[in-house]
Amino acid sequence: MKEMSEEEIRKGFDHLYSTDFITTNPNGWKETEVFLKEFTEILLSYIKQENDRTSKVLEFHHPDEMLRLIDLHIPEKAMSLEKILQCCKDVLKLCVKTGHPRFFNQNFGGLDIMCMAGEWATATTNTSMYTYEIAPVFSLIEKEVLGKMISLIGWNLEESEGIFTPGGTMANLYALNCSRYHFFPSCKENGLSYAPKLCCFTSKYSHYSIKASSAIMGIGTNNCFIIPADKYGKMIPEALEKKIIECKENGLYPFFVNATAGTTVYGAFDPLNEIANICKKYHIWFHVDAAWGGGLLLSPEFRWKLQGIEKANSVTWNPHKLMGSLLQCSSFFVRQKGLLLKTNQMSASYLYQQDKPYDVNYDTGDRSFQCGRRNDILKLWLMWRSKGMEGYRTQINKLMDLAKYFTKKIKKTEGYEMVIDDPEFLNICFWYVPKSLRNLPKEEKMERLGIIAPKIKGKMMERGTTMVGYQPNDDMPNFFRLIINNPATTKEDLDFLIQEIIDIATDM
Repeated sequence: MKEMSEEEIRKGFDHLYSTDFITTNPNGWKETEVFLKEFTEILLSYIKQENDRTSKVLEFHHPDEMLRLIDLHIPEKAMSLEKILQCCKDVLKLCVKTGHPRFFNQNFGGLDIMCMAGEWATATTNTSMYTYEIAPVFSLIEKEVLGKMISLIGWNLEESEGIFTPGGTMANLYALNCSRYHFFPSCKENGLSYAPKLCCFTSKYSHYSIKASSAIMGIGTNNCFIIPADKYGKMIPEALEKKIIECKENGLYPFFVNATAGTTVYGAFDPLNEIANICKKYHIWFHVDAAWGGGLLLSPEFRWKLQGIEKANSVTWNPHKLMGSLLQCSSFFVRQKGLLLKTNQMSASYLYQQDKPYDVNYDTGDRSFQCGRRNDILKLWLMWRSKGMEGYRTQINKLMDLAKYFTKKIKKTEGYEMVIDDPEFLNICFWYVPKSLRNLPKEEKMERLGIIAPKIKGKMMERGTTMVGYQPNDDMPNFFRLIINNPATTKEDLDFLIQEIIDIATDM
């Protein structure tokens, strides 16, 4: 019987199903190959469109409208390959293009092609990271990359360790858990009754995960004390020390301080050296949440912003943010080798046998409170090797230059006002003040300004040409928060955003 051509197989997709793939049909390689080529073509088309500035960042629809545009039901009988391909096309049409050069909405973005290739390979190999037995090469890659990151933090590799986690929130939870075990190891077996009443401290502008972790660990959100910040969004060390003393006098046990290197809204860097000294003075665990700002360690020109991070007991660092890895890619580090194992070890006998035919120190699963742990390392390793240290230095310095350019430009553009006059990172917070409000008294202007950013954002989403976030903060009305972290973004893209906001406000 004559073998069907690729074109003939493609034309027959209406009558072919996933059961025709080689995974269930030993003779189905050709069908598998043709389908995957077709699927890849759809993805390649999306990638091309995502990097086309004439294409929209999103086609916005309200939830009820979107439900009318796409069929989401799970059918009783299998759908054909043709219908599955159409499903993929339909879904991609409705996605926000986070890799678009004019997407400024979050502190992740961009599409690194090498990283994406690594993600495809990760999905293809489909393994978990708990043992060397089932992830031999990935375990070695992970060890190598974690070691590089530890050296960038400034720690001794022989005395430190790290692990990849499912997000920065989980990394911060690891930090609190390791800290509690360090001071009160018996809590692991016997619970909180074997520790005094614990309390922790974090900045007013830190990530909410510190407070959430306090709830999860039974410390309580009321015992997670929020420390004031200065006008630049940095924790005030004097206020921290004052609160520590107050807590001790009230019978609480201060055990953990979180400092942030790159806050979510303002991009502020807490004074790490001063906070480290306070922690040392009172024998408190010092954690640095560098989920957002950690990537600056790759830039000799800007790593000074994290001076003092080497004094931390633990660090959170998310390569899926500033380093541009695809989601998700987060890591946790501790300057006490063996602590992860002591804190989390459960010794599951079906996984962590001690008489395996290789060095079981390469089995990392028991250092985690997860069981299955996703392979987030391959994409990062390939991406990092494709750039080298020099490439990352250039990439990060370029982003910092773009932030400086944007700040100067809006300061010179009529109608724009800065929330923080000289931002120190890639977060630029600003208002756009329509002409009708510019001559009002400051108090009245601020009161009415709160509705402007949401209205502009709404129109922006309808147009779909760009995306930037907004929010209120303290007694300040809603302002825009621009994040620059896509290496594809240019000065022209930033100019476009500035003019787009003006045009939308004029039309309102």
